[in-house]
This record gives sequence, C-alpha cells and structure tokens, in this order.
Amino acid sequence: MGDCYYIASCVFTVGYPELSRKIRAYIAERFGNRIVRCCVPRYKLREFTDRMPEAYRDEWSALPDCGDFAAGDTVYSLCHNCSAVLEETKPDVVVRSLWELVLSDREFVYPDFHGAPVYVQDCWRAYDRKDEQLAVRRLLEKMNFRVREPAESRERTRFCGISLYRPAPPRNLKLAPRRFVENAPGLFMPHSSERQRELMEAHCRQFGSFQVVCYCHYCHEGLKLGGASARHLAELLFG
Repeated sequence: MGDCYYIASCVFTVGYPELSRKIRAYIAERFGNRIVRCCVPRYKLREFTDRMPEAYRDEWSALPDCGDFAAGDTVYSLCHNCSAVLEETKPDVVVRSLWELVLSDREFVYPDFHGAPVYVQDCWRAYDRKDEQLAVRRLLEKMNFRVREPAESRERTRFCGISLYRPAPPRNLKLAPRRFVENAPGLFMPHSSERQRELMEAHCRQFGSFQVVCYCHYCHEGLKLGGASARHLAELLFG
C-alpha cells in the first residue's frame, strides 16, 4: 500500500488562507496524510508565497512544495489543475478529490441547512470525474440541502469561471495536454474583461435568486463576477 497525500493548492490557499488552514488541520488529525503545496516541484514558489497574507507566509513556506509521488500512492486534492497534471504525468498514482475524502469520514459533523434549495455548479475541469461529482452531491444532501441541477451539469458542463476565456497556464498545456489541449477545442481564447463579465452574467441568470454551490476556485470567482449568490463547498463544510 502506498502513501497518502493531500495537495493544499497554491491558488486556493491564496484566496482562502484560513479555510486552507482548517482543511489541512482536519486532514492531518483525521487521516494523517502527507500535506504538500502543489503537484509539481518548485512551481512559482516565490510568486504564491508573496501573494499570501503576511502572517501566513512562514506557515505556507514550511510545507513541502511537492511530494515524491510513486506508483500505488493516493493523492487527494481540491485543485483540478493538479488532478489533471497528476493523471497525465503519474498514471500509476490514484487521484481523488477532497470531497471524496470527507465523504469517507463517518465521524464528520455536517452543518444543517434545513432543506434549503441550492444549485450545484459543476466544473469543466472535472467534467468527467463522476466520483467527485457524486461526492459533491452526497455532501450537499448530508448538509440537508435540496439539490437542483442546471441544464448543463456533470459531463455537459462548459463552465469554469473566466478561466476558460483567458490563456491557460503554460504548465497545464505542457503537462496535461490531453485535458487542456486535445479536449479543449475553442477554450482558453483571450476575451476582454468586459466580455468576460458579460459571459458570467449571462450564465448566472439561470440561477435567479437561488444560492449556487461550486467546488472550484475558478468557478467561484466567475459566479461572483456574474452576480450569483455563490458559495464554495469548502466554506460550507469548514467555514
């Protein structure tokens, strides 16, 4: 049996440092996974550290930048970029989502949202991750939400905030070309900031005044830009 890792995600941690801290503490205490920052070594270490709140930088820098992922290891992540990179560069590693890990915890204490209706926003970066999509819905049900699905959900989704309307990070194109090049026709073309906002607003009209829950930091950014009442799943579970 191999090692178990958790990738804390540079981009997620910049946007949600306290949430990231809570999640890491939970995983360390409950599962004992090895916690690392990213899926590849030395990826923009200074850039992401400098973007962290000043009081958080030493704590972030103390984490290993990456793991020595080997055949038989299991890697959990909430970053779909990291998941894609690992799947294409480390095919003998088992890649799972944070949501699947939480769902496996029979002692996890869920908040109660008393049957409130909520739309679930699936992410293009995870359009084929059926186990992750199912875990997200099961977690929402355990929090006592009534889950609604937009017309373009699961494998049909073409949404990932404005990230699909700007160039993809070169690292993704190089290390995960199947997902980010071969399976992404027409995506990652540059759009003006005005057009990006228009596209997000048009997408969010379908939700009306209902709350939307997503499980991707890019999706969350885009939903907020489009005017939706949006929450990241991590906020609901650990906030």
